[in-house]
Amino acid sequence: MTLMTHILTIALLFASVCVSVLSTELSGFVQWNEHCADSLQLGQAKVVLDNSIASGSITRDGRFVIPDVEAGTYILSVVSRDHFFDKLRVDVPPDPKSPPEIRAYTVGSPLNPPSPGKDYFVPHQSFNVLQILQNPMMLIMVFGGAMMLAMPYIMKNIDPEVLQEAQKAKQNSVLFVTATSVQDPLMAGAYIQSTAQ
Repeated sequence: MTLMTHILTIALLFASVCVSVLSTELSGFVQWNEHCADSLQLGQAKVVLDNSIASGSITRDGRFVIPDVEAGTYILSVVSRDHFFDKLRVDVPPDPKSPPEIRAYTVGSPLNPPSPGKDYFVPHQSFNVLQILQNPMMLIMVFGGAMMLAMPYIMKNIDPEVLQEAQKAKQNSVLFVTATSVQDPLMAGAYIQSTAQ
């Protein structure tokens, strides 16, 4: 049983050595200036990689250490309540012996493409007669105008008996409308009887 524990311990030590070989310790310092002269003006702040994938605290002299940073490309930023710092692009090479490459980072570079913004510009549409005629209001207006122009020709060709029936139906509907528009219902009934005789 002790042999198994020794083998397990050796395997864990080998795994930790492999991990430490594949990762790098990233260290640096915050450069003080006239806006932030020391750590007292900076207050509580920390240095983060890619929105807190890895982070490190800033000491009083402005130094920071981010342990176990794997090879890759990161955005280094300082999170502070009162001050704003420029972001940096950090390229950590796979070889832990070679130093990381640090460059200024601009928002919208290929590492972090900009989000598609809203485009409020609407291009001017060209004049199209077919599109105007497809409008429902225009269709109703064209139909009404066509019926107004065609009605005299339709009335010439209609049968005289059908025309007389249509005129009687029109008179009855006018009498009904005028009878219902009278305020007193008893007078309306008397008005209908007198017109019917």
